Amino acid sequence: MKHVRLGDIEKHFWLTRSVARCMEISLSEAIAEGRLTAQGYSEMVTRCRAADCSERCAVWLAYQQSRATAAPDFCANAKALNALT
Repeated sequence: MKHVRLGDIEKHFWLTRSVARCMEISLSEAIAEGRLTAQGYSEMVTRCRAADCSERCAVWLAYQQSRATAAPDFCANAKALNALT
């Protein structure tokens, strides 16, 4: 089994929330509405931490001027986030 070094939890928590926000998704509301579990949210942050795309993500976020209709293809959480739209 390959050991994957996880990135800083706080950084990836905010990256995950920021991509969701650009898609006009409130992860807190998704949990409150039963569309996302706390475990699912935790797994999203962990997937982000394990991915090697935080720099690309930061650039993508910097260029968002309007609502994103989908998560970027390189995002480790694209499938999960797109399912919440």
